[in-house]
Amino acid sequence: MVDLRLARTVRRHDVHLTAPALAATPPALASVLTVSPSSRARHAGIHVATAAAALALAACGSTTTKAVTAHKSPKPARWTTFVHVTGPLDLAGPRHDGSLVLEAAGRLWLLGVTGQIRRFAPAYTSPGGTEPYITQASGGCFGNQTVYALRLRAGRGMVAITPRAVGRLIRIRARGLLDGIAFDQTGEFGHRLLVTITAAGKTTVEAIDCHGGVTTVARNAPRVEGGIAVAPGTFGRFAGDLIASSEQLGKVFAITPHGKSLVVADSGLPRGQDIGVESEAFVPSGKRDALVADRVSLGNPHPGDNVVLRIQAAALNAAGVRPGDLLVAGEGGALTDAISCSPPGCKVKYVAGGPSRAHVEGHIAFAASP
Repeated sequence: MVDLRLARTVRRHDVHLTAPALAATPPALASVLTVSPSSRARHAGIHVATAAAALALAACGSTTTKAVTAHKSPKPARWTTFVHVTGPLDLAGPRHDGSLVLEAAGRLWLLGVTGQIRRFAPAYTSPGGTEPYITQASGGCFGNQTVYALRLRAGRGMVAITPRAVGRLIRIRARGLLDGIAFDQTGEFGHRLLVTITAAGKTTVEAIDCHGGVTTVARNAPRVEGGIAVAPGTFGRFAGDLIASSEQLGKVFAITPHGKSLVVADSGLPRGQDIGVESEAFVPSGKRDALVADRVSLGNPHPGDNVVLRIQAAALNAAGVRPGDLLVAGEGGALTDAISCSPPGCKVKYVAGGPSRAHVEGHIAFAASP
């Protein structure tokens, strides 16, 4: 195992210039629960002016705000059903063959680009917990395409998962709910694994090296959760920061390697528990479809559909989404913004909607468009 050498920290915020095929779906995943939309779900939505709407954005992460213009895309995209699956929670990847790792019903599966589903890592079964999110390593001493999953019960922390085995538990001692996981692929956090833990309305961020060493990055960040991601070098003054969303506030935050919390943008989307911004990812280059889990949540204003939703690459492009943009989706209804940041500041554009009943979870993932 190669030792992980932490990258030297640079000066903070210097700018670094389908119709699915279900034949292969296992019987356990083929059923779909039917839930009638509630009246609250039917009436939930976002009101965006056809030309522009005023939003409050933090001025480059400062504590003051200024009015900026958030445009609605002239041709917004639509999240539509890609595959039906019981209990979808999260997606990670892609893998070398183009498939994504799908977490559903407490197990892991491979989701192919044309919608076929097959079992992955049969040794792994989630010990339980509401949202044991996953992420995938891209190499180095964390392993090539090793999947890491939050472990919310029977020992708090995370486990490493390969197709044939479940690795050792890396324990997290910080108190609270583990609710976010992502790899630092930019290097500002030393290429470590980042985990968020929420307690008493605040978030702790831990950075874990591949030998299990845990370092606290932040202790009193705003309450965030869901599909956290590290910003690429093209994301303005927030390049290399951990980007995470607050469903309660509707805001997107950046947490620096030194533990400072900054506001990236106000999403302008509906906010609140099980409604606000939850899922996110940075748009890669190439012709890539966006996918996200839409899980049934009984008794919720947005009861979900037990499907994986998709926006095809052509529709994303027509909506004005570009490589390097941050895509953020609300948990209730999959209402989606694209956020771009440059040295002068950040811009927010409403680019997609979903079924009003959608209940989005986990990370947004990208796969090659077939």
